[in-house]
Amino acid sequence: MPKGFQANALACGIKKSGKLDLALFTSSLAAKASCKFSANKIQAAPILVNRFNLRDSQAFRAVIVNSGNANCFCGRQGIKDAFQVAKALARTLGVRKNEVLLASTGIIGRRLPVEKIQQALPKLVDGLSLQGADKAKRAILTTDTFSKTLTVYVTIGGQKVTICGMAKGAGMIAPDMATMLVFLFTDAHILKSALEGALRICVEETFNCITVDGCMSTNDSVIMLANGSAGNTLIKTGKDFNLFLHALKVVCLELAKMIVRDAEGASKFIQIKVDEARDFQEAKKFALAIANSNLFKTAAFGENPNFGRIVAALGSCGVDLKEEDLKVRVSPLKKKEILIRVSVKRGKSSAVVYTSDLTPEYIRINAAYN
Repeated sequence: MPKGFQANALACGIKKSGKLDLALFTSSLAAKASCKFSANKIQAAPILVNRFNLRDSQAFRAVIVNSGNANCFCGRQGIKDAFQVAKALARTLGVRKNEVLLASTGIIGRRLPVEKIQQALPKLVDGLSLQGADKAKRAILTTDTFSKTLTVYVTIGGQKVTICGMAKGAGMIAPDMATMLVFLFTDAHILKSALEGALRICVEETFNCITVDGCMSTNDSVIMLANGSAGNTLIKTGKDFNLFLHALKVVCLELAKMIVRDAEGASKFIQIKVDEARDFQEAKKFALAIANSNLFKTAAFGENPNFGRIVAALGSCGVDLKEEDLKVRVSPLKKKEILIRVSVKRGKSSAVVYTSDLTPEYIRINAAYN
């Protein structure tokens, strides 16, 4: 964890398995926050509460995360429950309730067990430490088979700046955003607008470029806190901003790839690169058309080199595409990592999307999820 941050996690009884299900991250200093949330029109209660707090406060001290329960589709009661958790945590930490951000992941439509969470808060807070991140990264998981973390160091203004990231996600993965929770912490001293700009760029080029099944969740969140403990010169624009942006992008891209590698039931990791498009968005649209094609994904699982499925997906985008301008290259399908290269001869822009195959195991996992 970067300077000034601590974490902890425990099992408070949300998961019947008894596994870790409640995580807490705190900053000793007031931190700037930048967040990105699901584009789903049905949004979970913690997202709605976060949006309110982000409008109401400029400084944040804590992020509390529960797994096993999404606190979504519970009406006004779900929002009251989320506010109640934030209020109880703020009281335990000795901070304001609008300095708390929340995240939940798990089954939709079940009320959050607020009493269990409240009872666990004193022990959760007492156990905060730098080493607590090891438990926290496991407490945020649901169907994941491994925890996803990365820490990057970069020198800015003569000072070492740390960016730490951890994520969960394995199923219901679609762009804008993938079904995931991502938590990013940095001790960088950075202007709020620069922090927001860097996160916006990174999310668009990483988490919004992965897909497993094309299904969008209600709880997707990327939450980033920056507390300035590194003591570097204030990051605004120019060289310092570019250094920070590059480091943040490394963290986000690697976490995004980990999510795809852990895709439910997946046996293949597939990279799709489209080049010679008119702009990034067009290239990304072509790439996602392939990545979200169930026919292509099942062919990849069966190691069946049916190029027609790729071509058909490209032609379904609604973008004018001439057959004579299209070039498709596919690496050997028998390998666990597959590269698809597509050239469309429309311009000079490119985009890369990451996906997985679709297997019988994916069906088994999701048929019995709840």
